[in-house]
Amino acid sequence: MSPTYVPDERLTALRRWRPIRPDDVVVVRDPRDSSRWLLKRCVAKSGSRLDLRGDNAAASTDSREFGLVASREVAYIVMDPRPRG
Repeated sequence: MSPTYVPDERLTALRRWRPIRPDDVVVVRDPRDSSRWLLKRCVAKSGSRLDLRGDNAAASTDSREFGLVASREVAYIVMDPRPRG
């Protein structure tokens, strides 16, 4: 999620308590490797599926690679996310 967030930065994330909205920053298990967690921004919703992207498109593994993610897969929402760019 660089440049918005930097490695080792501390974030406050709460267990998902509401529907995910576009521009929310979320924490989700990597659909390809469930031992990894990903920090991604929701850029769009299609029904109950989310398009998750990293803020650095050139260096991000996101929905462009693994497809849309079911909203129920989101574990946490990052509080007070910074705007893009």
